[in-house]
Amino acid sequence: MANKKDYYEILGVSRDASADEIKKAYRKTALKYHPDRNPDNKEAEDKFKEAAEAYEVLSDPQKRSQYDRFGHAGMGNGGFSGGGGMNMEDIFSNFGDIFGDFFDGGFGGGFGGARARGGGGGTRGSNLRVKVKLTLEEIANGVQKKIRLRRDIPCSTCNATGAKGNAVTTCTTCNGTGQVRRVTNTILGPMQTASTCPTCHGEGKIISQKCDSCKGTGVQSSEENIELNIPAGVANGMQLSISGKGNAGHRGGRAGDLIILIEEEAHEHFVRDGQNLLYTLHINFADAVLGTNVEIPTLQNKAKIKIPAGTQSGKVFRLRDKGLPAINAYGKGDLLVEVNIWTPQHVSEDERKILENMRNSGNFKPNANAKKERSFMDRMKDYFQ
Repeated sequence: MANKKDYYEILGVSRDASADEIKKAYRKTALKYHPDRNPDNKEAEDKFKEAAEAYEVLSDPQKRSQYDRFGHAGMGNGGFSGGGGMNMEDIFSNFGDIFGDFFDGGFGGGFGGARARGGGGGTRGSNLRVKVKLTLEEIANGVQKKIRLRRDIPCSTCNATGAKGNAVTTCTTCNGTGQVRRVTNTILGPMQTASTCPTCHGEGKIISQKCDSCKGTGVQSSEENIELNIPAGVANGMQLSISGKGNAGHRGGRAGDLIILIEEEAHEHFVRDGQNLLYTLHINFADAVLGTNVEIPTLQNKAKIKIPAGTQSGKVFRLRDKGLPAINAYGKGDLLVEVNIWTPQHVSEDERKILENMRNSGNFKPNANAKKERSFMDRMKDYFQ
């Protein structure tokens, strides 16, 4: 993942480019490297896929936001597709409207029509979306989650054809390709274009009698348990996807994806700041003056820290590698402990007398010449400079 090119660089746009600018840049790049213009050119095909992958992320506001924040690491991990490894069927299925609009009918290239719709006839299934709540402990270590999901699966009665028995024939208009082709002469030379077959509507097959179980759709509803392997280091709002675990496509079409939206639960002790964890430690006045040793929680167990004598409120202690891991990367964040001196609201008469004596002591008067304390966030930045 470290070797992947920046998506903005691939499309040749700035990081603040508008949606329209990104779309135009993708069209331009797709035209340059389209397989119909570069037959049997592996390098051009790779660049064509690379551009489609970049456009898939940057054209989606939520994915773009995750990419801007986390880079390629925010696009998925392991068994999650999350933006990587697009193939030609993905591209023409997801962005076929762009090609059709820009290229006046769309390049064929063997990827339009039935293949773009499902990879073997039929239409591609829809994506499913689920929210998965995670604790910081689960995020720190990665976790397996089991969910029960209702989704469309291929019809077992007709084997996903949608036809009763053998009541299905190849479309004679398109000869099963799902598209009709024509060659037109342009200033760039002969260009092959393709459009959806008007007879079979791009499926390549004609059904004369529908299956009784699925009513011709080729799918049936089912519930199943799915195990999710959530990688360590994910963040709130991040989306992961499992290819092919969405709804099955109609009449043999390729299945959609299962999109998992990460929802981070609030923690009892910690506030998350990227890979770092923030913890507020309350100590009493005597401990701040005299110093002490305290035990604080971490995501793994507990840790002891020494509070030096004379510690001021707002002091930040740093516990290295006690934070969260970065997704798809090495190393961990830190646990930052901010000291807060607790002021009691009620005191006894004896305590009041002691405090009155201390009030008049010169050693307890604030030093007006002391260095002014900066904000907590400003002090925390010092650790990363």
